[in-house]
Amino acid sequence: MKKKPKYNPRIHHRRSIRLKGYDYSSKGLYFITLCVKDRECLFGEIVNGEMLLNDAGHMIEKWYFELENKFPDIRCHEHIVMPNHFHCIIENMGIPVGADLCVCPENETSCIDWELPEFEETGHAGPPLHPCQQTVLGEPIFGDHTGSPLWHVIQWFKTMSTNEYIRNVKTNSWPRFNGKLWQRNYWEHIIRDEKSHIAIAEYIVANPKNWDEDSINPKNKRK
Repeated sequence: MKKKPKYNPRIHHRRSIRLKGYDYSSKGLYFITLCVKDRECLFGEIVNGEMLLNDAGHMIEKWYFELENKFPDIRCHEHIVMPNHFHCIIENMGIPVGADLCVCPENETSCIDWELPEFEETGHAGPPLHPCQQTVLGEPIFGDHTGSPLWHVIQWFKTMSTNEYIRNVKTNSWPRFNGKLWQRNYWEHIIRDEKSHIAIAEYIVANPKNWDEDSINPKNKRK
């Protein structure tokens, strides 16, 4: 007789998308994942375990580093542009700068807070469920902030990269996307210590080598 699966609160409470009471404008490191809508591979290709960026991929990288110019309290760390998604580690320096909430035309602020026990407990980047497979929607945190709210930083990046992509569809015949460039949700994970930072950074760097097994690789899409 098979044993009944053990109750796992991480699975049964995935609608709890933000860490309750956590100030996402506070000082700290955040692991972010953004996915292209419909898993379209628009940013380049993987060849022999290496990511070869096309012009669109270089554009995504450019706007990532522009975050430091737009937001004086934000620093950009390890990142990887993949064919249809983007991983990065963003640091909020905790500098009191206030929040300019008037630059983004879209209310595209949902996010997913997905726990990574492999990173926090063992320090090894295992093969967890890919963030882009989760579709739960959240709401932004408004109010007073000591620094740039994370949702606002990501929204600005998505807006600027989308606008430039659209311009290049018109002028340079880049492949069209369906409705939106980015999936509406994004995924965030609070990096709590150096051990987790190292593990997640290694996971980011190794992403191209693991592309064949990646759950968001279109070749691995479940039918």
